[in-house]
Amino acid sequence: MAASFGMPPAAPADRPLTIDGVTLDSRLFVGTGKYASHAEMRAALEASGTQLVTVAIRRVNFDAKQGTSLLDHVDRARYRLLPNTAGCYTAKDAVRTAKLARDLLETGWVKLEVLGDPRTLLPDPVGTLDAAAQLVAAGFQVFAYTSDDPHLAVRLVEAGVTCVMPAGSPIGSGRGIANPANLRILRELIDVPLIVDAGIGTASHVAQAMELGADGVLLNSAIAGALDPVRMASAMRDACVAGREAYLAGRIGERLYANASSPEEGLIEEAGPSEGGSAQSWLGTRANGSGGLESAPREATS
Repeated sequence: MAASFGMPPAAPADRPLTIDGVTLDSRLFVGTGKYASHAEMRAALEASGTQLVTVAIRRVNFDAKQGTSLLDHVDRARYRLLPNTAGCYTAKDAVRTAKLARDLLETGWVKLEVLGDPRTLLPDPVGTLDAAAQLVAAGFQVFAYTSDDPHLAVRLVEAGVTCVMPAGSPIGSGRGIANPANLRILRELIDVPLIVDAGIGTASHVAQAMELGADGVLLNSAIAGALDPVRMASAMRDACVAGREAYLAGRIGERLYANASSPEEGLIEEAGPSEGGSAQSWLGTRANGSGGLESAPREATS
């Protein structure tokens, strides 16, 4: 008769990611740039399972006379748009671009980018904080791209931003999470959604970010620049889910030395076949309840 095993208890349900009253089932946010074609972009977005896509507002063609626009290839009924201020190097330019995006796309959500220089594309902390305060005062829900400096993140939260988006590493570098310790500190210090943004190169980076406690991950180059963007988008989707589940499950602590997974009680102390005695007699012993040995019953001989 086959053994019957009960099903393991179900893991506790995850709380949904809610931003400004909007619930998102997917914690993966995906950019719309660098794809070989609009068709490839559409396929990658679908494979990723994302519900929120970013758009560089300064690079979108709004003039119908010049042909189709990127926005013509994004299903607005399926994806929520998050315009960003990519390419802005001053708070003034970023605020102006955000207001333009609100007028053109009819959304108060904006991913704020105030870059320090064109080589590193790292955020300018002073300009970012300045622009964030202005945009919050103007009624925007600000998703602030920032460094992984914990205290700057705290200042941005105090300024009223909706999300803090620390860079894992420089934009497009593919280096992954350069400073995991800072992300752990950030998770402890802020109570708004924490979205890791920039530097992701492959699926394991997404999983690591989520395992560290991020509420989500935003990426673009890692998908668009892959040899197979659609397959990579699918991998990123699965990694995001796996990393979140691992974070909720609670990983074991790290140790310097080994910690055996098998119990030491009930070890067989009698010499094995290689140390004398037959294999039959050695295998015919079993551990008793006290951890010692007792011989298996033998058949009577006439």
